[in-house]
Amino acid sequence: MDYPRQLLDLPRMLFSVTFIALMTLACFWVVQPFILGFAWASMVVIATWPLLIKIQGLLWGRRSLAVVVMTLLLVLLFVLPVSILISSVIDNSAPLVAWATQPNRLTLPTLHWLRDVPLVGHKLYSGWQTMISGGGGPLVTKIQPYIGQSATWLLSQVAQVGSFLIHCGLMILFSVLLYIRGERVALAVRHFAIRLGAERGDASVLLAAQAIRAVALGVVLTAIVQAVLGGIGLAVSGIPLATILTIVMFIMCIAQLGPLPILIPAMIWLYWSGDTTWGTVLLIWSCVVGTLDNILRPIFIRMGADLPILLVLCGVIGGLLAFGMIGLFIGPVVLAVSYRLIFAWVHEAPSPSEMHDPEKHLSDLSEL
Repeated sequence: MDYPRQLLDLPRMLFSVTFIALMTLACFWVVQPFILGFAWASMVVIATWPLLIKIQGLLWGRRSLAVVVMTLLLVLLFVLPVSILISSVIDNSAPLVAWATQPNRLTLPTLHWLRDVPLVGHKLYSGWQTMISGGGGPLVTKIQPYIGQSATWLLSQVAQVGSFLIHCGLMILFSVLLYIRGERVALAVRHFAIRLGAERGDASVLLAAQAIRAVALGVVLTAIVQAVLGGIGLAVSGIPLATILTIVMFIMCIAQLGPLPILIPAMIWLYWSGDTTWGTVLLIWSCVVGTLDNILRPIFIRMGADLPILLVLCGVIGGLLAFGMIGLFIGPVVLAVSYRLIFAWVHEAPSPSEMHDPEKHLSDLSEL
């Protein structure tokens, strides 16, 4: 018996795909202001979920009380330090901009210490003095506008911190919602992943959660501990602008550069100014803080997954350039998740040595 062939309705398929694409773009357009906040909240909730469960157990199994405690912790860890940073940057940037933009305020140093350099000291000193007396004025005049523009640009970047605060608020709001309904959201995400990729989709979700926790524990938490301890050392030693230096130290710790690029110049400045007592104290404290990551990071990484340092560094720099300050957290996580998924996908296939064993190949040829 012959059945009539069902004709392919090509216009219907094109209109269906177009409608789905338009609806997807419209949904993305609507939720675009909330994507970064929700992504950040998802990372925070995944990384701190075991802590929420422990706090819930201590509070008689009440999820609502545990959510309140976690919300207060997030406010103390994110909103309060950023507010302090904004006020400190604003207070200290205005005098810098005023000094840099005023004419005839920038002069080249005399560098008398060049005379003490062996062999070439006198020649360097005489050449520097000639440049100061002859061409120093025009040189300073040319450099002056760029210094003023650079200082003004740095101050203008403070406006981006307002956007960062908005994302912080959205992050806390979404975190509260995810803390309350975390199990349902996780089940829905895994169900969607299974719908897309069956067992491999579910495994990808679990690997992504593992990578997020590894970055949060092995990188961010270690950076927070080192930056806080280093900032305490700077403040106690009397280093000016300790708050801004602490934030810069935190960024360097996330970029796997450590706190020493900030602590060593501060220590040198203390010795140069004659305060040898606090310089020695900061030296000892810097040795402790600088080596602390060698102890903390392996402990934290065992809780997650081992990640290459180069990958974390690229994630920090690329995330900072792409998303601003929030990219410090999102960049490493995105690359870590992608790295873990690609790594797992590649290792699903047998290695070339297993597929083409040279000895087995030679034995097969000898039989022929």
